[in-house]
Amino acid sequence: MEKQMFGNAQILSWLQYFSDNTQVDLEKVKILDITRKNKNLIPTVESHDAVLVFTEAGHADIFYRMWGAGLGECDVWYNNGSEPSGPILHDKLRDMINRGINASAAMLILNPNARSTYKIGMQNTNFSRGSIHYVGSEIRAVILNKMHIAADDTVCIVSGESIAVESAIIAGEGTVIAVEYNQNDRRTMEENIEQFGLNNITIIDHVDDESMKGLPVPSLAFLVASASMEQEIECLLRLNPHMEFVIYTLDFRCAASLPEIFARYGIGETEVIQIAVSRLTGKHTFAAEPAPWLISGKA
Repeated sequence: MEKQMFGNAQILSWLQYFSDNTQVDLEKVKILDITRKNKNLIPTVESHDAVLVFTEAGHADIFYRMWGAGLGECDVWYNNGSEPSGPILHDKLRDMINRGINASAAMLILNPNARSTYKIGMQNTNFSRGSIHYVGSEIRAVILNKMHIAADDTVCIVSGESIAVESAIIAGEGTVIAVEYNQNDRRTMEENIEQFGLNNITIIDHVDDESMKGLPVPSLAFLVASASMEQEIECLLRLNPHMEFVIYTLDFRCAASLPEIFARYGIGETEVIQIAVSRLTGKHTFAAEPAPWLISGKA
């Protein structure tokens, strides 16, 4: 078993310390140990009233990054040192942006503007500009609905950058494997990871047995249809014979052929839908967005 920096006894001691020194309701506290792999600090603070964060020394820009994400009004309760004892200190996060973490310890972050639920289908303006043409937010919301992602899922996303970002936020206890064939798209994906404070996304440049070696085995895959799609399906089914798939395409012929391809690989429960979205323009006319087909199934 992996040795943990903060065990149960230490967590309980810190909870007692903050209970004795603050008025926070411990029932509402979310515990987040970012010394463990793949833990997302910023999305967690955004969505919880109170987060007890356990961290090791060395995060020089931790408060600056949270401030950059719009969390400057959060209240931070902490102490000096690495033990739950001594005077407690309190500052607004916006006043701590030039500070780092100099000891392994805990801090309590209170967010007065927290959203208790995640808003699926973020506006495209939230994502990093770059080489990527993002799918419309309404279409992304339907895609995520079809994926049925759980908090601890491992998901493989092929050429779906904004889908990968939202999947990583939803699967906060899981892992997203983002496959980026294009180097420019990979750089934009990296910018999004930095912007959203995501630590549970791993980027690889293609899907094969070697590139997937050592990574968690996904239970769900989202693929943008391409010439390499069948090779990707074969590889993913070797990893997990019970894989679920959601495939996106704008090509009617591809959409029409996918039920037969699914059947060939033993993928059943096939569903094919088309999504059409039109927006009212400033000239009082409707402009239609590209209308993709979504093909889903389970092996």
